[in-house]
Amino acid sequence: MGTPSATRDPMSCPTPHPSATGDPIPSPQTLIIVSGTPIQAPCKCPSAPRITAVWRSHPRAPLSSTPGFFCELGGDHAPWINHAPVPGATPTRRSHAPSAPCGSSRLPGPLGGACSSRSLSPSLRAVLCCSVTSLPGGAEARVHPAGSAMSSESSKKRKPKVIRTDGVPAEGKRGKGDTDQETQTLLWRVSTKLEDPSGICMVPSNPPDVRYYSEESEVDLRDPIKDYELYRETCQELQRLMAEIQELKSRGIKENASEIDERRVQSCVHFMTLKKLNRLAHIRLKKGRDQTHEAKQKVDAYHLQLQNLLYEVMHLQKEITKCLEFKSKHEEIELVSLEEFYKEAPPEISRPAITLTEPHQQTLARLDWELEQRKRLAEKYKECLTSKEKILKEIEVKKEYLSSLQPRLNSIMQASLPVQEYLFMPFDQAHKQYETARHLPPPLYVLFVQASAYGQACDKKLVVAIEGSVEEAKALYKPPEDSQDDESDSDAEEEQTTKRRRPTLGVQLDDKRKEMLKRHPLSVTLDLKCKDDNMLHLTFHYLMNLNVMTVKAKVTTAVEMTTAISAGDLLSPDSLLNCLYPGDHGRKTPNPANQFQFDKVGILTLSDYVTELGHPYVWVQKLGGLHFPKDQPQHTVAADNSLSASHMELTVKLLRSRLQSRLALHKQFASLEHGVVPVSSECQQLFPTKIVSRLVKWTAIPYEDYAELPYTKDVIEAGLAEDTHLYYMALIERGTAKLQAAVVLNPGYSTLPPVFSLCLNWKGERNSSNDDNIRAMESEVNVYYKELWGPKPGYQLLTNQLQRLCMVLDVYLETEPHDPSVEGPKEFPQEKMCLRLVRGPLRLKPFKFNYPQGFFSHR
Repeated sequence: MGTPSATRDPMSCPTPHPSATGDPIPSPQTLIIVSGTPIQAPCKCPSAPRITAVWRSHPRAPLSSTPGFFCELGGDHAPWINHAPVPGATPTRRSHAPSAPCGSSRLPGPLGGACSSRSLSPSLRAVLCCSVTSLPGGAEARVHPAGSAMSSESSKKRKPKVIRTDGVPAEGKRGKGDTDQETQTLLWRVSTKLEDPSGICMVPSNPPDVRYYSEESEVDLRDPIKDYELYRETCQELQRLMAEIQELKSRGIKENASEIDERRVQSCVHFMTLKKLNRLAHIRLKKGRDQTHEAKQKVDAYHLQLQNLLYEVMHLQKEITKCLEFKSKHEEIELVSLEEFYKEAPPEISRPAITLTEPHQQTLARLDWELEQRKRLAEKYKECLTSKEKILKEIEVKKEYLSSLQPRLNSIMQASLPVQEYLFMPFDQAHKQYETARHLPPPLYVLFVQASAYGQACDKKLVVAIEGSVEEAKALYKPPEDSQDDESDSDAEEEQTTKRRRPTLGVQLDDKRKEMLKRHPLSVTLDLKCKDDNMLHLTFHYLMNLNVMTVKAKVTTAVEMTTAISAGDLLSPDSLLNCLYPGDHGRKTPNPANQFQFDKVGILTLSDYVTELGHPYVWVQKLGGLHFPKDQPQHTVAADNSLSASHMELTVKLLRSRLQSRLALHKQFASLEHGVVPVSSECQQLFPTKIVSRLVKWTAIPYEDYAELPYTKDVIEAGLAEDTHLYYMALIERGTAKLQAAVVLNPGYSTLPPVFSLCLNWKGERNSSNDDNIRAMESEVNVYYKELWGPKPGYQLLTNQLQRLCMVLDVYLETEPHDPSVEGPKEFPQEKMCLRLVRGPLRLKPFKFNYPQGFFSHR
């Protein structure tokens, strides 16, 4: 078969070379070729660039270890450089020759021999020609064998720069067919024409610009219809070549081997074109799917907006319907008829001239008349109620007369009780108490026994009693009467009921919490009476599952006390017994095992339930004989009588002292709120006869407000102010000077004195941080408080401190030097007698009052 007929080259370059059109030639560039790119058509341009091509058998094999060749092609170039398998051409060993025109390039063989490109098939020459891009300079192309001068000393100085991109598939992901087809890769390097004297092509080591080829960007530039036509033409060419190869092979002539090889090379070129088109088709498919997905998202977004608008329309329609269906309350009222209205209503209400023509005014007038009638009926109703109450009172008087016989009979029965008390024989009452005490839990029983013994021996005003239901206490210790068979039957019934209806998790937790915090039905009460007949009522409870005791307090006064706003927390059950012993706040459970029990039922802390259960103070546990060591926790804690007895006397004294101090403070606060500082006659000698400064305000403040004051930071940092303490604000005035005193009242008052923080507003703000005399005034009440205790037990300490503050404020203002720039007399004339007005480098004022001399001196 002869040479195949020439066909149209489908990939011929449509654009002329820049040098042929006179356009400026770009700077030298290095073109990086993606392995596996389809072959482009050769470009016939008058000036051809020079291309140095490197051939190696594997993409990752070193260039020096594989047989290869270097070729220089002249005349032809293509838009992109690609790779193709090298056919087995018969090499003709020759030396480097000058470059040939386009289509006459020389190709080396795999073993380094050079061969003329004209001796190869046109398809192979097309591979070499179409692998050239449009390059500047009109460079020629030459072919060098791998063993020629290209691998000599000049090649040692410069190693060819080969840059691979992600277009080359990884070896681990290649299939067997890809490995067979891509056993060799042709990488081309483009550079400016640099030749050494020996004629060897050189490539700059640092190319000024590098461009990367990407097939995804090429897809946007190519026409799918043309690619499809190219695909059809390529398939037809492949069919034709396969038919020709089969025909040549069927002849069996050895001379046809070169033609078969040439057609094989052309077939390989067409296969690479098909691979290129296949990749482009996949890329187009991916982009089409992405565009479809974006369009779908937009449609979904518009659909969602439509649904929102429809929902708003529906909502507005409902609101419109509600407004249209609105009914006023007056429509439900049964008004009198129009005839009765105009007949009975006075003219100032009916106003016939207006209401007969206007329905709205008519309705308003009828409603006014209805209101007037109902007012009259309400007055009649009140009159009937008063007459009814009079009749009921007469009936109650008669009932009281009839029921008075029973109290008289009871009084006769009670008449024998003084005889029992006189003879110290309350047998009946004591017998009932001890019978009930048998059902107390061990901690409450220990408390009852020890408190009763202490009351009989040392404190006759201590009354101990037992409250609660004895029947419920007996029911706790009864053994279960049901047998095992009954239990199994009940379990089966419970399973059936649980299948029908199961309680929610929240209900189950609430039930478990209630069971965890369950109290014993019986409780012990202690009544502590004072000399003035005031009484502290304490109720002790026992939490069975937690094994701790709690207490609730209540104060009963003999005389009704004046209610003071600032004294609201003094007798509060939540704060009355706080810190009876130092650090015992009663907010946390003293039993370490309770925390693990709380975690099971979701209880964070016991402080959320103290209002209902009472406070678990440590001293309460000791009165019940319970001790919970923190260092060595025990599994079971038993009630100890000796522990209760050792703390009973001291605790009772502290409780009585706490009650008396709080009652004294309550009386003092009632006076302080009215601007009166009560000073007892025993303490009059501590102060001069005349004190001009006066207390004008006394209020209670929360801890947060106290912490925000700028002049109280030192007290908080020193640990003298805690959230369990009581906080108050006092305002003392004299003229234009105002002294603010922030007071911290410790729960252990008067054993622990109050702490004052001062701030004087007069000609600016003065406090202990910027005025040494203010610090000295604080020392007079905070440091020298023992001088102000007065008679024991020192319940007048707070009022004496406030009186001293008024005194030292007078001294501070009267000893201030007069400002010569201010006309007129001195604002605060000196009325106190002072030996020296100031002393020392700090210019301290004399705040110490000397009795009976009546003058002030320095300390």
